[in-house]
Amino acid sequence: MLSCIWMAKAPANKRAQRNLLHREADSSALSMAFHSPSKVALTSPPGLAPPARFFARTTSRAPTLLLSRLKSAGAILLGNTNTPEFLMAYESDNLLTGKTCNPWNLSHSSGGSSGGEAAAIAAGFSAGGVGSDGGGSIRVPAHFCGICGLKPTPGRIPATGHFPSGAGAFSWIGVVGPMARTIADVRSLFEVMAGPDPGDALSAPVPLRARHETDLRSVRIGILESGALGRVTPETHTAVEQAAKWLADCGFTIEIFRLDVLDRALDLWWFFFGPVISHLFRQTVAGHETEISPMFREYLSYATSDNPVTLDQFIAACTERDLLRAKILRQMQDTPVLLSPVSSAPAFRHGEGNYKPGTGYRDTMRHSQWLNLAGFPGVSVPVAHSNEGLPIGVQIIGRPFEEDLILKVAEAIEDARGPWHPPPLQAS
Repeated sequence: MLSCIWMAKAPANKRAQRNLLHREADSSALSMAFHSPSKVALTSPPGLAPPARFFARTTSRAPTLLLSRLKSAGAILLGNTNTPEFLMAYESDNLLTGKTCNPWNLSHSSGGSSGGEAAAIAAGFSAGGVGSDGGGSIRVPAHFCGICGLKPTPGRIPATGHFPSGAGAFSWIGVVGPMARTIADVRSLFEVMAGPDPGDALSAPVPLRARHETDLRSVRIGILESGALGRVTPETHTAVEQAAKWLADCGFTIEIFRLDVLDRALDLWWFFFGPVISHLFRQTVAGHETEISPMFREYLSYATSDNPVTLDQFIAACTERDLLRAKILRQMQDTPVLLSPVSSAPAFRHGEGNYKPGTGYRDTMRHSQWLNLAGFPGVSVPVAHSNEGLPIGVQIIGRPFEEDLILKVAEAIEDARGPWHPPPLQAS
């Protein structure tokens, strides 16, 4: 996947145009030298290749849908941002372009897979963008870099033109979504990109819904707890408590909320993200094994099952996924919004991310991964900083197609926190 950077002119979408003009008047951070740029991370736009050595001489032939929608809203293509090879890591490093540093501390990772996107936005290179998310790849980089990122419901924003392709029996695992420094900018990008398209079999004509302040105060918000999610750092726990306090002060009803099936949801997520998807990747890289990055090779080594996945196992997993999703929805019937960490800790140092059992991504990123199995929307919003000065975000989780609600809740947290501040400048 490659990310494209865009500079916004006057949007053709009237509502988005009004929002942009309003923010230009109110936010100097968005109207500095870049004239309120917005950036989108799209995979393989025309003439651009994904960051893998054996794709270095290839180009994409067909324009992506989101390019067209953003161009219609006034966007101009500027360049590319970085990702890991095939998007399959939580650190943006590859053999073509190298690693992306975190603007808050250059010795730390910006996250992945949309880590180049998050770093560029946090550093003020642009005001917003679009990444893709199959297990936290929007929300984790946003959390690491101190910006906002929305993983929408599958089908809410079409993934037409994405590489790797989102078509198939488990296309719900990956989505594309907006990233920006503020929730207002995330919402504006979401409004431009949302809507059905024949190229995405999951896309649905679900209209955007306006939420009034008087309706929000009756919303119950649960602080998510589950033994399946593992431990988080004390600073991460404190950030979630702080966000909950801010929401309570706004009049929301806050309560502890336990989900009972997340252990199995996480196992199923890995079944699809690991053995199933790695099987497809092995066919893609056949004959080019010496050209793949160490991170991608590590993913393949841990994801490849000793026994090939059978058709019966795949069908059973697809069925169980749907039944688990229904169980979670029933548990959230009266509590439509959940509050949780994005991951177990702030950004790690370069090279420390891995897939090793017990300490790797399957343990540290669980708070984000289960949403991709269930197909629920989630948005990351920055709340605090660690003792090392690294950003800490929290995650607001909603029921399918209720992005408008979680964005409103995220905005309440953002308003209570105060204005966004940029990272300190560092010499490279």
